[in-house]
Amino acid sequence: MSCTTILVGKNASVDGSTMISRNDDGGFDCKKYVIREAKENNKKYVSKISKIEVELPKKAFRYSALPNVNLERGLWEAQGVNEFNVGMTATETITSNPRVLGADPMESRMIKGKKYPVGIGEEDIATLVLPYIKSAKEGVKRLGELLEKYGTYEANGIAFSDKDEVWYLETIGAHHFIAIRVPDDKVVILPNQLGIDYFDLDDALNNQKNYICSKDLKDFIINNKLYKLDSNIINPRIIFGSKSDQDHLYNTPRAWFMLKYFNKEEFKKVENDPESDNIPFMIKPDSLVTVEDIKYLLGSHYQGTKYDPYIQHDDKTYAGKYRSIGINRTDDCALIQIRGYMDKKYQSIEWISMGSNTFNTFVPQYTNVNKTPNYLGNTSPSLNLNNYYWAIRMIQALADKSYAKVIQNIERYQLDTMSEFHKIINKYDGLLNKEFNEELLVKANNELAKRLEEETTKLLEKILYLSNLDMKNSYSRADK
Repeated sequence: MSCTTILVGKNASVDGSTMISRNDDGGFDCKKYVIREAKENNKKYVSKISKIEVELPKKAFRYSALPNVNLERGLWEAQGVNEFNVGMTATETITSNPRVLGADPMESRMIKGKKYPVGIGEEDIATLVLPYIKSAKEGVKRLGELLEKYGTYEANGIAFSDKDEVWYLETIGAHHFIAIRVPDDKVVILPNQLGIDYFDLDDALNNQKNYICSKDLKDFIINNKLYKLDSNIINPRIIFGSKSDQDHLYNTPRAWFMLKYFNKEEFKKVENDPESDNIPFMIKPDSLVTVEDIKYLLGSHYQGTKYDPYIQHDDKTYAGKYRSIGINRTDDCALIQIRGYMDKKYQSIEWISMGSNTFNTFVPQYTNVNKTPNYLGNTSPSLNLNNYYWAIRMIQALADKSYAKVIQNIERYQLDTMSEFHKIINKYDGLLNKEFNEELLVKANNELAKRLEEETTKLLEKILYLSNLDMKNSYSRADK
C-alpha cells in the first residue's frame, strides 16, 4: 500500500476543528461508505490475511467505515468516525530499515502447509480499534497493546483524532511503536516514510503527555545497538526509518511539495532539493488550513513545477520524475473533521472521495447516523455508473487522456460541488442548532449525495463528449 496523510491540529485549522486525512492508494479495490451499528461481541475477530485470532471487547460502538466491496482479502475499513466523535485513519504504509527488522523481525508461520504472516495489519487495524475507543489517546493505547501482544507484519502509521487532540502512531518492527500528540498549531505531512523526527522518551515512558511508546523501547534501542543514546530526546526517523534511493523518487518529493504549499520559509531551506532527507515531519502553516487546502494537496501532481506529468510547455525533461500525491489507484479518501464548537450529536463531518483526487470532489457526511446514501454506500463489485466509485473511475480514465482539454471542467465541478456542499452543511447546522433531530442528519446526507450524483453525472457526460473529440479516428466529410 502507498498513501499520503495530512494531519491538522485544532489551532492550525480555519474553524478550530481537528482534521485528519489520507489518500488510500490501495490499487483499484472497489470501496463503499457504510455505518457499522453498535453491537455486542460474542466471537473472536479472525484476520483474513494472517489468520490471527483476536479477543474483542464485549461492546462495540457505532462507527463509519470505507471497506472493500470484495471481501476476499478482508474488510480493509480504512478510515472512519465512531459515535464518541473519535476519528481514525489506518493506515499510512511507512518504511523501516534492516537494523530494526533484524532486532524485531516480522515473521511468518505455516498453517496446513501454507505460509501466513504473523500479527495484525492494515486489513485489521481500523476494525480492531475504532469501535472500542472514546478518545484519540485511547486509540493509541489500544493499538499499542495490540501491537505488543500480537505484533504486525508491515510498517504502518495510524492517525487518531477527537475534538481536542490529534495523535499519530508509527510501528517499529513487529512489536514496538512510537506515538506523538500533534501540537494544536501544527500540520503533519506524511508520504509513505517513517516521519517522526523528534521524540521525548522520558515523557513517553512516564507522564505520556505528548508522547507514548512501547514499554521497553529504550531498552530495545540500547540492547540492539540501534543508536547511541546521549539523552532521552531522539530522532526516530534516523534510528528507525530509511533514506533509500526509492524514498527519494517515491516519497520525499511529496513532502517537499506539501511543504512548499504550507510554509514558504521552511521550504526555502530545501527549495532546490525535492529529495532532501531534512524535510520536517510537522510545520506551522503560513495560514489557517481549510478543507479545500487538503483536497487540493491530496489531488496534486506538482503543479507549477517542472515535475508535473501534465506539463504543457516544451521542456518535459523532468515531467513525471516523481510520484504524484494524486494518482490513478487511489481507492478512497476521507478528511475527518471534528468540530469542537458544535454539539456532540453532529460534531463530526467526514468528507469523502473515491478514485483519483485529481479528478473528483469531496462530499461531506454527518457521521452520527445509522445509514448511508446508496450512491456512496451501495457500490457494486462490477461497473455501475449509479455508484460514485465507478463514476469517478470512468471520469479519471477519460480525463487523464485529454487533460489539457478537460481540466477546466474538472475544476469547475470541484468548485461548484464543494460550494454547494458548504451551503447545505450551513443550512442543516442552522436547523440542528435550533432543534436536534437525527432524521435531519439523514436528510442532509441524502441531499448532499443527490447533488453529488447529479453533478458527477453531468461531468461524466461532458468528459465523455470531449474525450470523443480526441479520438484518433476523428474524421468527417468536411475534412480537407
